[in-house]
Amino acid sequence: MAESSIIDRRGLLFVLSSPSGAGKTTISRKLLAADSDIGLSISATTRPMRPGEVDGKDYHFIDVPKFKDMVANGEFLEWAHVFDNRYGTPRAPVDAMLEAGKDVLFDVDWQGAQQLYQEAGPDVVRVFILPPSMDELERRLRGRGTDSDAVINGRMERAANEISHWDAYDYVLVNDDVESCFDKVVAILKAERMKRRRQTGLIGFCRDLIRAVPDAKI
Repeated sequence: MAESSIIDRRGLLFVLSSPSGAGKTTISRKLLAADSDIGLSISATTRPMRPGEVDGKDYHFIDVPKFKDMVANGEFLEWAHVFDNRYGTPRAPVDAMLEAGKDVLFDVDWQGAQQLYQEAGPDVVRVFILPPSMDELERRLRGRGTDSDAVINGRMERAANEISHWDAYDYVLVNDDVESCFDKVVAILKAERMKRRRQTGLIGFCRDLIRAVPDAKI
């Protein structure tokens, strides 16, 4: 799905948010596999590493004092408390990806999306993914077989809170079919890449086209 262009453009920060179980992680993985021009922003967290996770791939696992130092030094684009743990987006790797000409994919909640928008404004594209119903969301969470009833109840309460912030996003999709929802995410990304304000080489390109016709009356 990666596309080439003769006109330079500025990279964008592509945010996917959803309640746990609504399909955000699945769609993120599909997008990363399909498009080499976008890379994942890997969050830092103070929560314990789970079986099968890899430091630096799933998360940057750090302790609370280190996290606090990074906050104090302005090393996060955004950060928040989630389920008694801290999560944040390190600034340096994001800057490096943008300088390399890549867009950056963020898997963050509404608080993170809001902070990113405050930092980067029009370079941020925010997409919120909804479940088709709360009953279906609960079914998906229980189908994982990894959480207790208490944890699932907590996730459902948090989901309701997150959904209440739907209107802070640029696009809102219902994930009743993952392939259809993924196709819509791809369409959004393609359209946002082509927006005129992101075509940094457009002015020079158009000037060169006009100059190629010396007698043009402009």
